[in-house]
Amino acid sequence: MNVVVLILVAVVMAGIGLAVGYFWRKHQEEKAYVEGRSRAEQVVAEAQARARQILAEAEHRVHEWELKARDEALRLRQRLEQELEQHRKEMQQERARLQRRWEEIERRQEELRKQERRLLQREQELDARARALDDAEAQIQARLEEVARLTREEARQRLLAQVEQEARQDMARIIRQMEAEARAEGERRARRILAGVMQRIASDSVAELTTSVVPLPSDEMKGRIIGRSGRNIRAFEQITGVEVIVDDTPETVTLSSFDPVRREIARRAMVKLVTDGRIHPTQIEKVVAQEKEAVEKIIEEAGEEAVYEVGVVGLPREVIKMLGRLKFRTSYGQNQLHHAIETAKLAALLAAELGADVDVAKTAGLLHDIGKAMDASAEGPHALVGAEFLERHGVDPRVVHAVAAHHHDIEQETLEDVIVEIADALSGARPGARRESLEEYLKRVRALEEIARSFEGVADCYALQAGREIRVIVKPEAVDDYALAKLAHEISRAIETNLQFTGQIQVTVIREQRAVTYARPSSNNPNHGHGSRNQRKEKSR
Repeated sequence: MNVVVLILVAVVMAGIGLAVGYFWRKHQEEKAYVEGRSRAEQVVAEAQARARQILAEAEHRVHEWELKARDEALRLRQRLEQELEQHRKEMQQERARLQRRWEEIERRQEELRKQERRLLQREQELDARARALDDAEAQIQARLEEVARLTREEARQRLLAQVEQEARQDMARIIRQMEAEARAEGERRARRILAGVMQRIASDSVAELTTSVVPLPSDEMKGRIIGRSGRNIRAFEQITGVEVIVDDTPETVTLSSFDPVRREIARRAMVKLVTDGRIHPTQIEKVVAQEKEAVEKIIEEAGEEAVYEVGVVGLPREVIKMLGRLKFRTSYGQNQLHHAIETAKLAALLAAELGADVDVAKTAGLLHDIGKAMDASAEGPHALVGAEFLERHGVDPRVVHAVAAHHHDIEQETLEDVIVEIADALSGARPGARRESLEEYLKRVRALEEIARSFEGVADCYALQAGREIRVIVKPEAVDDYALAKLAHEISRAIETNLQFTGQIQVTVIREQRAVTYARPSSNNPNHGHGSRNQRKEKSR
């Protein structure tokens, strides 16, 4: 019985335990569910808050990126607009320059057409004269045969003599007329062309401007300079662009080039090679490259020193370097960089006295001949070439105009333009500023007289006024009066072809004929014993 009761109690207790466990577990599950749901809602809330924060940050970054993109696009647009404006200005300048060039070409073409029409008219006049002479020849020949009963050959000889005399007269008149027209045209164009062209390109007739002499320790060094089969001298000339002259002059070689900068580089390189003693193509190339850098540095330093000495500020680096190249340019012995500095100082003094802009006058005086430092491939007068260069590098337009107008290539408009022209003339014309070596002077005068003596019929000639005039005396029996103008014209053309000079040379041809007779007393003359004698001379030119 107790066992049954115990069993029943145990069963009841087990059922109660199961029920209690079931309800406790169910309570725990519900509690876990509530906690899990609460935790899930919290996680969702946190995730949503984090997502809203991330979204806000992303929107802020996108906004910043949009602002940066807009700023960058604005900067790019401004830069492109500036570049386009610069290109537009350059195109306008180039268009204006081409327009000026085109107008100049059209003007020259018009002048050529006028000259062609004049020549055609003269040719027609000469044809008419020739036809008239043919008709006159036929009439004269018929008359001579009829009246004088001359043979055809005799009449022909007389007629040819008469026609030759008339043709010479016509030819002398035409030559004088053409010379007068050419002189009038030449005087107008020479002022505009000669000053720039003849000074910008060095002439072979001025030896000290186109050659440099390098001393050698001995004549054996000439063989090293030439090299085996001439390879060293060829390499040197090819690298430097300078002609090397190895002649019989003892212990010297001569470097010849119209470009003074190239010639200075070659001179320094040759001196260094001769001093070192190692001369071969590789060493030549290395030394020339080193000396080129050294000369470029010298040029830049010379430009900076000139700008500092004059007191000009704000010039672009390229302008200063181009100014320094004038250190190696000369004109009639006057160094062009010293001339530019002197011109700037004179212009500053004149501007201060006259109340003009001192800075503009001083800067324009310093830069007025910068076109001479530029390469010879740049076409046009040095004043306009230099002005274009300065305008390209943003120099003050007033300075650019004064540089362009100092030789009247364009019209002078301001007081500073006139001051720069006056200062340039003062610097070049003062005593001792420019010179011509005695050797070159004698060479030019001898060449002038030799040209005149080379013509047939010339008895003697003399060069006068430092070679500015030549007087030619002809043989009167070889040259008649009608041929004087033709001979003077031919001599002047020969001088222009064979000599290089500035200004003009006057050619004067003189024909002098003398007839000398003597009057002696006769035996019937009462004054026979007094030995009177008369002498008569006739002179014509």
